[in-house]
Amino acid sequence: MRAVVLATRNQGKIREFSALLQDLGVEVKGLDQFPEIGDIPETGNTFLENARIKAEAVARATGLTAVADDSGLAVDALDGAPGVHSARYAGEHGDADANNAKLLDALGQVPDEKRTARFVCCMYACAPDGQAIHAQAHWEGRIAREYHGKSGFGYDPIFFDPKQGCTAAEMKPEVKNSRSHRGKALALLLEQWPAFLKRVQG
Repeated sequence: MRAVVLATRNQGKIREFSALLQDLGVEVKGLDQFPEIGDIPETGNTFLENARIKAEAVARATGLTAVADDSGLAVDALDGAPGVHSARYAGEHGDADANNAKLLDALGQVPDEKRTARFVCCMYACAPDGQAIHAQAHWEGRIAREYHGKSGFGYDPIFFDPKQGCTAAEMKPEVKNSRSHRGKALALLLEQWPAFLKRVQG
């Protein structure tokens, strides 16, 4: 299992995932390499359901092991929103700047101590024969009042990590990977990987 398909066209996610897996010698392919696969409707009500839907669909379509991550931002003052709707919080166009602007506007009158939030990531790996593993992790922080940093993607410029004293978009990639929900979820997934590989290979 030297190649896996990451069920996304998001180049930021593909770069992060490739960096996290490089030590294992695993080649990460994105959905952009499989143009015949159209959009996969994310009809689940949880991160786990959406990750499973995507991974199973891509594994069936490609005949390769697929890894899907469904992730998003949960803001306490907004009762967990935007949650599973994070990518399209401001509309179906999935515009990150519009999402960030809407979130900052929604939190306009919320004091700093109540702007707590967390990134959530559920990762689901599925082999063509249906064998599967999954893991979920969080990254605690709070929502800043304005944009800081130019790295990363999505909500990174407004997600402040108190332990690092900066936003996710101000971190070096290796620091972000060590702190992030995605990095933690992948680490938990990889703990299960040897046994998963053994089952898949029979």
